[in-house]
Amino acid sequence: MPNDKKGQGGTYIPDTAYLGTDGGPASAPVNADRPAVKQAKGVGEVAGSMPHNDTKSSEYGRAGAPPAGSVSPVFDGLAAASTPSEVNSNAKTGGPGPVKDGKYQDGSLDKDRAPPTQGPLSTNQGVLLADNQSSLKAGVRGPALLKDFILREKITHFDHERIPERVVHARGSGAHGFFECLEGLQDLTCAAPFTEKGKQTPVFVRFSTVAGERGSKDTARDVRGFAIKFYTDQGNWDLVANNMPVFFIQDAIKFPDLVHAVKPEPHHAMPQAASTHDTFWDFVSLMPESTHMLMWQMSDRAIPRSFRMMQGFGVHTFRFVTREGKSTFVKFHLTPKLGTHSLVWDEAVKIAGADPDFNRRDLWEAIETGEYPEWTFGVQLVSEEDAEKFSFDLLDSTKIIPEELVPVKPIGRLVLNRNPDNFFAETEQVAFCAAHVIPGIDFTNDPLLAGRIHSYQDTQLSRLGGPNFHELPINAPRVPVNNNQRDGMHRQTIHRGRAAYEPNSLGGGCPFQAGGGGFVAFPEPVSGVELTGKPEKFAEHYNQARLFFNSQTAPEQKHIIDGFAFELSKVTVPAVRIRMVSMLRNVSDELAAPIAKKLGITELPPPMPLATDQDFKPEVEKSAFLSLTAHPGEEGIKTRKVAILCEDGVDGAAVRELGATLIEQGAVVRIVSSRLGEIAGAGGAVEADTTYEASPSVVFDAMVVPGGKAAAEALMKNGEALGFVRTLFRHCKPMLVLGEGSQVLKKAGIDPAAGYPGVHVAPKGSEDLTGQFIDSMTRHRSFERETDPPLV
Repeated sequence: MPNDKKGQGGTYIPDTAYLGTDGGPASAPVNADRPAVKQAKGVGEVAGSMPHNDTKSSEYGRAGAPPAGSVSPVFDGLAAASTPSEVNSNAKTGGPGPVKDGKYQDGSLDKDRAPPTQGPLSTNQGVLLADNQSSLKAGVRGPALLKDFILREKITHFDHERIPERVVHARGSGAHGFFECLEGLQDLTCAAPFTEKGKQTPVFVRFSTVAGERGSKDTARDVRGFAIKFYTDQGNWDLVANNMPVFFIQDAIKFPDLVHAVKPEPHHAMPQAASTHDTFWDFVSLMPESTHMLMWQMSDRAIPRSFRMMQGFGVHTFRFVTREGKSTFVKFHLTPKLGTHSLVWDEAVKIAGADPDFNRRDLWEAIETGEYPEWTFGVQLVSEEDAEKFSFDLLDSTKIIPEELVPVKPIGRLVLNRNPDNFFAETEQVAFCAAHVIPGIDFTNDPLLAGRIHSYQDTQLSRLGGPNFHELPINAPRVPVNNNQRDGMHRQTIHRGRAAYEPNSLGGGCPFQAGGGGFVAFPEPVSGVELTGKPEKFAEHYNQARLFFNSQTAPEQKHIIDGFAFELSKVTVPAVRIRMVSMLRNVSDELAAPIAKKLGITELPPPMPLATDQDFKPEVEKSAFLSLTAHPGEEGIKTRKVAILCEDGVDGAAVRELGATLIEQGAVVRIVSSRLGEIAGAGGAVEADTTYEASPSVVFDAMVVPGGKAAAEALMKNGEALGFVRTLFRHCKPMLVLGEGSQVLKKAGIDPAAGYPGVHVAPKGSEDLTGQFIDSMTRHRSFERETDPPLV
């Protein structure tokens, strides 16, 4: 409900203004119905209780014992907590506070969680610190003394706070949640998460970009990781997925080459988090199997609006296996409840400067406000006999199974409902590994998967300091670990007993092998001559690239063309561009010709020779499932961010009424102005909680220009406000313009009478267009505006 600072008729501050992590109103919240607002209110009260550091003066010229530090008289547990979402507990996360009487569940984070507490500072050895302001010296102007063990401990720990970042997927964001099985699959698999309807399994999910370093931007054009750690009662299962269902290469032996090519070039370390350079395009233009993946990477899929609005795919073909040893090929799919939505490239570039943490912030804020991200978890199931009939090979990671051939069967839902308490301890230290499977899930002979099984385990040894990374709390299974592995760096467990080997009699034969109750590899028959090479079907490189392009809407096809043209324009070697265009001619001249024209290639090169003479006729040439528009979502306008532009003289009554309507339907309303604080208006004042500089249009999903003659005149004189309007219009986002606000539209160069899709202009006294505006927001954008010159 709205937060009225001064009660009925007073200054209007939408409570969603207090839900952001990148600024807020000039006034503290009064009402606090939402947990996140209640936390913000508590933080403000705690901070306000300490207007200054009242022990600062004691630091200078002191000879005696230092005084104790300042303590807030209104210390509040919620205010000091990392996240109000800690109330959402499961068998892995534990509860919101310390556990009494030592009753921890195995593997629960409770046993390692340190809640914020009142009390004095201590060293890592538990020695209380008398002074945390000055190092030990010989006189106040004398040299620092080597015997100051407190300084040495503090600085030494600080110097070693960082660990090596991931070689790929370094930039990531994570959250806790659960998987809920919607249908028991005992006839297909004995894997614990799928055994019975309604069963919930704790999960931790990490989203990431691939190419960039840990400090790079969220909105780079890139593949996104979608890694899920299932804490099952059979042990941990890691589904290391992506937001694209295919990959660049077919065999893991090429993975180092791919990553070396896409990473910053070694002689000058540029560019960061981008494929817009010579080495990447040189490599992929010589690897025609990458064509299908390039179509996805140059599409809007590579710049998602939100982690919450992108699909997830297991990429590889895995096996479901029953206790009896029956095997079925399976591909994993996750479809977001909010639908699949993207940014546009110009927007992604601008967001990178305005808020490089855009996707991370979006995920955190959604969970804090109780709008928990949710995905439908589905599978494509194929028998080995049916797989042989396809024109493509299921073991080829550059291919999908079109849903027209094998529909996706929904079997569960994935919900994220708790933010981490500590980014480093959880999101940064979580270790995913494609080799982590459980009984009921097994591998296939996919040659790319075979390499990942080795690589992920190996990289954690370097990144997390040794073989005991499984003992880190976030990585620990919630079932007991019982084996004879001992010692090594950072070992946490103190093992009792003498027998660290098997078989033994000194330990009573324990631990013993589980037999049929444990993981048993699928007994796949194997025969053949040892050789290096690939199956014949792997040699067909263009059918599914063509399928993807043909399945896109006209705006999406244009964006793919623009993506290729932009990236290749950054290449400095013309021969690489020409080679790439020749490769794309095997997909479609409707794709290759406009790219060539944008690159100044006046004559189309001949199509690149095919890798096989065999004609593999595709079963599907156009799919209804591959466009982003195929998944519009089910949640209306929940979590959509709406900017209401306000200056003195605004129609405050209209702002209040509209804000309440949008918030009631789940939108996040921010009042944007040239300054923070109270904005005088007819029908009541409003309070601006952000500015045009702090929150440019690219971080919003929609915009409202309310009425009010004086406000409209002020907006028309403000270049930043007019730029805000123009940019949001050019990015095809919904706009609602009321009363005199139409003059602002015209001043910005947009004809208010043109009838642009998604632009709703309501003159004073006309019908209420709020419903139409909300309908446009559910569609996210009106790409029809791209086909006409956008500004008059």
